[in-house]
Amino acid sequence: MKTLRLAQPGEPLSILCLGAHSDDIEIGLGATILDWIASGVDLRVDWCVFSAAGSRREEAERSAADFLAGAAAADIHIGAFRDSYFPYQGAEVKAWLEGIKAKVAPDVVFTHRKDDAHQDHREVANLTWNAFRDHTILEYEIPKWDGDLGQPNAYLPVSEAALARKIELLDKHFGTQRSKDWFDADTFRGLARLRGMECRAPERFAEAFFVRKLRLG
Repeated sequence: MKTLRLAQPGEPLSILCLGAHSDDIEIGLGATILDWIASGVDLRVDWCVFSAAGSRREEAERSAADFLAGAAAADIHIGAFRDSYFPYQGAEVKAWLEGIKAKVAPDVVFTHRKDDAHQDHREVANLTWNAFRDHTILEYEIPKWDGDLGQPNAYLPVSEAALARKIELLDKHFGTQRSKDWFDADTFRGLARLRGMECRAPERFAEAFFVRKLRLG
């Protein structure tokens, strides 16, 4: 299978990462980001968390700083929308995202998938497609109790070292989430191993995405 690379070491890549909650981006593509930085990609990141209040804001800021250490440029944007109520705050959420859009020019946008079982995730995904009509958009996946994992059609193999670091940072920064029985190393490693198997990743692990439109040149 021919590999289509988003960026080579030394090449610039500008990405916009959208996450409804303070751990979403890290779970969805944390190892990919760590690998890009480690490989020498000139990575420029806008990291946007829509809902992070109180201690979760501190978690979001500290985690983003660790995941983005070594990036060529990084801007972190933290919102304060009410968790689990995004569909009922649609106008305000859209206005916040439009404000971000006015400041950025990403090569790739990462967001939640449109058929995610969590209502906040779906709202962010729908608004992403509404706002970024001329961009490459990759939708990441979040494991959860709902059992809503789908069949992704794009894979980014990750190194075992990057995956281990991702899991370490998730455990380090998100103390508020440790009580959830799905939030542990076995879940994150197991999903990455499954996706790595599906794409025959060189180091056995991968993060997977849903691509609804892709232009090949």
